[in-house]
Amino acid sequence: MSYAEHLTELHGLPVEDFPLPDEDDPQLPEAGTVAWRISYDPYSEESGEIFEERFERFLTTVDSCRVRALIIGQWGETYDKDAGVIVDLLVAAKDRLTSLEAVFIGDLETEEAEISWIEQADLTPVLDAYPGLRELGARGNAGLRLSAVKHQNLRRLRFETGGLGGHVVRGVAESDLPALEYLEMWFGVEAYGGSATVSDLAPLLSGGRFPALRHLGLQNSEIQDEIAAAVASAPVVAQLASLDLSMGVLTDEGAAALLDGQPLTHLKRLDLDHNYFSESMERRLRDALEPSGVEVALSEKGHEDEYDGEVNRYTAVAE
Repeated sequence: MSYAEHLTELHGLPVEDFPLPDEDDPQLPEAGTVAWRISYDPYSEESGEIFEERFERFLTTVDSCRVRALIIGQWGETYDKDAGVIVDLLVAAKDRLTSLEAVFIGDLETEEAEISWIEQADLTPVLDAYPGLRELGARGNAGLRLSAVKHQNLRRLRFETGGLGGHVVRGVAESDLPALEYLEMWFGVEAYGGSATVSDLAPLLSGGRFPALRHLGLQNSEIQDEIAAAVASAPVVAQLASLDLSMGVLTDEGAAALLDGQPLTHLKRLDLDHNYFSESMERRLRDALEPSGVEVALSEKGHEDEYDGEVNRYTAVAE
């Protein structure tokens, strides 16, 4: 399966692509009933309208004060212009997007740009500019930054990367987010900037940092066994309803650590897809958890190959 696909919904709202300027009298939905997707493909556009112009046309065409969810797709050449331009546009529009509750930056598929080619930016100013924001997500890791921040209303935070920097994880773990319910981070691999370690997660795993947290996704990591071992004894797990350790290099070693650690039978769902488990370990996991009503996702297998006597295993997303 492909993990980097265009969003079909955001904040519970269906996606609506903002039309090109040459479309004849498009019938637009009410501003607050959809998640608006704005994008600009420099290879196929013929109108001459650049992203900044398209964004301004969006603000003047729809009832901007009623927009609730905004998705930013391609904004030009990914190697030529980072997401700083998007951050600047959003900050400048804060008095016009007064109902904004959800933002996702970097909704590009592989055909538009590999995930690790997407040039991100410091997203902290977006949270500072929108105290009412409830959901923030981003795809891409180059240049991605988030400082420790205080935000009273953010409920969902999501980073999709092929290589997540340790400074981003530390920024999240040191933030004051009392309403945060859902946290998802794709760690990726070292070759594409994945420098985050288990120690970076310590403030988060210790519990108490995010009292409302109910879903934790620590995914797509080449150190997934180490993460599983840390999670196995992490106090934060007791408050969760769902735990996602999918997409990474998770083997029998990591699964055994989970089974030998604290009880997980209170979870509604444990996602371990894209794994490298033996059949016997899969049976152990199901036998230990499913009788208690835990939905255990185990179906997808990770890709592995062997070269010169060495077995190579891969995360779901890297480049």
